[in-house]
Amino acid sequence: MTRERPVEITEREAEVLAALGARLSNAQIAGRLHISVRTVESHISSLLRKYGVADRWALADEASRRTPPPGHLSGLPAPRTAFFGRAAELELALGLFGDTRLVTLLGTGGIGKTRLAVAVAESAAPAFPLGGAFVDLVPVRDGFVAEAVASALGVTERPGQALEDAVARHLGRGRSLLVLDNCEHLLDAVAAFTERLLSGCAAVTVLTTGRERLGVPGERTVPVPPLPLDSDAERLFLDRAVAADPGFTADRADVRELCRRLDGMPLAIELAAARSASLGAPGLLAALDDVLRLLSGGRGAVARHRSLRAVLGWSHDLLTDDERVLFRRLSVFAGAFDLAAATAVAADPGTAAPGRTADLLGRLVDKSLVAGPARGRWRLLATVRAFAAERLEAGGEGDAVRDRHLRWATETAAELEDRLDGRMDGETRAGFDAVADDLRSALAGAPPGRAAVPHRLARSLAHLTYARRFLREVPGHYEEAARRAPDPGEAVADLRAAADAAHALIDTGRAFELLLAAADRARAAGAGNAEAVALAFAVTTAERHPSGFAAEIPHGRLRDLLAAAASAGDDRDPLVAAHLAAARAWNAREEKVTPEPSLVGGAVAAARASGDPVLLCGALDAAGIAALTAGRFREAHRVAAERVGLLPAMPRDVPYPAPEITDAFHMGSSCAVAAGDLPAALATARLAAADDLIGERSPVAVSTLLPPLVLTGGLREALDHAPTLWGVCEQAGSPLAWVAPAVAAVALAHGLLGEEAGFRVWRARAERVAGAARSRYLASFAAFVDARIALRSGTTDARPAELVDAAFTDFPPQDWYRTYARAAGAELAVAAGLPDGAERLAAARDAAAESDWAAACLTRAAGRLHGDPGELSAAAEAWERIGARYERACTLLLIPGRLDEGRKELADMHAP
Repeated sequence: MTRERPVEITEREAEVLAALGARLSNAQIAGRLHISVRTVESHISSLLRKYGVADRWALADEASRRTPPPGHLSGLPAPRTAFFGRAAELELALGLFGDTRLVTLLGTGGIGKTRLAVAVAESAAPAFPLGGAFVDLVPVRDGFVAEAVASALGVTERPGQALEDAVARHLGRGRSLLVLDNCEHLLDAVAAFTERLLSGCAAVTVLTTGRERLGVPGERTVPVPPLPLDSDAERLFLDRAVAADPGFTADRADVRELCRRLDGMPLAIELAAARSASLGAPGLLAALDDVLRLLSGGRGAVARHRSLRAVLGWSHDLLTDDERVLFRRLSVFAGAFDLAAATAVAADPGTAAPGRTADLLGRLVDKSLVAGPARGRWRLLATVRAFAAERLEAGGEGDAVRDRHLRWATETAAELEDRLDGRMDGETRAGFDAVADDLRSALAGAPPGRAAVPHRLARSLAHLTYARRFLREVPGHYEEAARRAPDPGEAVADLRAAADAAHALIDTGRAFELLLAAADRARAAGAGNAEAVALAFAVTTAERHPSGFAAEIPHGRLRDLLAAAASAGDDRDPLVAAHLAAARAWNAREEKVTPEPSLVGGAVAAARASGDPVLLCGALDAAGIAALTAGRFREAHRVAAERVGLLPAMPRDVPYPAPEITDAFHMGSSCAVAAGDLPAALATARLAAADDLIGERSPVAVSTLLPPLVLTGGLREALDHAPTLWGVCEQAGSPLAWVAPAVAAVALAHGLLGEEAGFRVWRARAERVAGAARSRYLASFAAFVDARIALRSGTTDARPAELVDAAFTDFPPQDWYRTYARAAGAELAVAAGLPDGAERLAAARDAAAESDWAAACLTRAAGRLHGDPGELSAAAEAWERIGARYERACTLLLIPGRLDEGRKELADMHAP
């Protein structure tokens, strides 16, 4: 097997990659390297292709890791001892990799599955040029398999994208290997995760270890039996015995008998060998006679398991008192632990001494009861940990040690939080990933009820998982914090944060319910202002973002909630005043997404007075929507740009600003499209994709990118993004009707390229995504698309008249693309020779004042009507100013003497 060559990049690309690793923006990179932002974007696109990663944050990770070589498996343990035997099992597993994508090493605890898995992974790695990961699932709780794998790979989650899909995309870049070790306690979760991964990634191979099969279709198993007694078992014993005592010697018959009594179990052999220095082979045989003589029956798996427990018990009994104490207390750790953690949890209060703990750890390592240290961390093997946990409970120390573990976890989480500065850097992320399973375990094991320590841990865990971009688990942690909060006011804050976290997932229906829960808690606590803020924000959320609800909240109910908010709060408080003013503006009219213009100015003023950029960003949205509704698209564009300008001041490590960050980017691009400012729309869309919270594969990123991309003539690039868009729509946990124009834009790209089948598929998909909210989100854009494709096809049947009528429909005020529809409809009427062509052209003239795209389109239509080359040339220049390459080329086809120029430009855009 040969290794694939490392990724080759230019010197300039290396400079850009290093700057991405420093988390610089495109503008900052351009300034540092003295190149244009467009050139930076070009280099980043090249790097994304070469490394096969999803977004700039993955590139930054590549830079921070210094790009491991092909075949690198992150998390692969570095063996500290020699590997004996298993030649047949190793050969079988490697052979199965040739035509099998899921291989499971099967065997009982202590049989050596993990060590064999490491050997298989090391041997197979060169055949997997994109590498992969080795993930120990021992510390992982049910429901967090994807998080464990994502931590090993450095993958993050984005709104609208499941973490499993982010993992699949990372591993699906090419041939890669994922090893899932110790699956037995997570069989259903691992099976579901693995099946999803294999079905979505044709180039991924998975190796698992466990005591049972996963039961996934296509799974092949490799049984892992005991070591042969006449060779490998004895070699293992002698190797470990000599490691414990370099002068160790023994009669071969004694060694063979020892291994026979231990059933060839590697862990049992290692435990016994660790005692060889003090007892010698005859002493070990005598001791084993005592601990094993009660065993009866054959030499099957049950007997082997009983013999291993007996050897563990014997090894434990030979420990000194202080070694036993440390050993059983270490069982509280779900994963690996460092010296400070061991000292905090295992040492008695007032006697904690790192030096003493280190000495005891060393002794337990020598006796094969603790593994490590590896990178400064120790761990207990799963079988050993289970035994130690039994001893902990038998000694009556379980509750006390779990309490220490809880306090350690709380302090550790707080220290990690202190290192956050608006976002989570690579070092802090690595620190969190190392302890995340123990933080979750400590919280889950805390006594039920309200208490300060578990409350702090739940809140910290929510904060850290949000900063780590494990977004799905964040609302649940905040809700747990609310249940644990000793003070009702803290519970209100936790529920409000949970609502913001749900909104970050674009699940506004859940956010609404959490806000109502926060209001209920505030009311019970007599916190009127907090109740008013929660209720008012719930009203605003339901009015502004109805597409995120399974069923829209009736206007009457929202009106009653607003009245309750006004009664509960003191509007002399700036925050209360700002929230009430915003809710009143949004709720004054029965139609959703339609603020009352006369109240918008007051909402913006109240938000400015609060001094909160997040509230101001939300209030400005009302001003922008009011302008769009009135047809003042250029004003809406200016307001949306102001909102985007507020975003750099908002932190990315807390969920509070998330609703405005996502919405500001969405509206910034959409309003630019509505005004026909396509360069600004594209720039904003690329800013959204580069944002740490959003990323390139979120609904916001793809829905803001595709319409301007198609309108500027980037047809093939748009189709490259189309599968991502449809994946987002299919995987969304809540309705995404507002994405429908982007889906229709893909239909437009297919249609402009003459791909009729693709046009029909995506046109139908747009209708499906819009659903019952079609009139609000899709009607005018769909009319525009249909008219534009009819214009391209040059149809002469009766359908153009119907399409023109549809383009001049009285669209709902929330529909922002009516200028496109009317301009395209007017041009279609003229081109099709309809008798009312001139009348339609005149009726659409108002659209030109508010949209550069509509203005250029109507100028071209006038040129068609009048047969005026001057007007057509003016249209071509207008298209060029806004970057609409496709429309410019189509216009050139109409100008005498420029036909060849237009054909060449169209051919370039049609090329794959």
